Amino acid sequence: MHPVYRVIFHIDEEDKWPLLLGNVKNLLASQDLAEIEVVANAAAVAAYQSKEFVTQMTDLNGQGVQFVACQNALNAQHISKEDLLKFVSVVPAGIVELVKKQNSGYVYIKP
Repeated sequence: MHPVYRVIFHIDEEDKWPLLLGNVKNLLASQDLAEIEVVANAAAVAAYQSKEFVTQMTDLNGQGVQFVACQNALNAQHISKEDLLKFVSVVPAGIVELVKKQNSGYVYIKP
């Protein structure tokens, strides 16, 4: 069965993580099928190495949510791929990922 919604969430501010994760949970709770990707760039990539949101992110990943980090942002913050949560994938540039997803029909949400 195909997802009803294809959604890309964009986060670039660390303090917006609680809001973003709440938005993702609310979308999943709607019972509509959704394909969801979260792209973090700028300062927000630091949360992928933090323990603060690991339980929430792990639970959401278990429900099919994909988490993505921008390599440019990781480089700027001196964070290596090995420091990230194991399910986080890395793309060369978060902005390019956002453009590609929107061009392929994903709805863009930035809390």
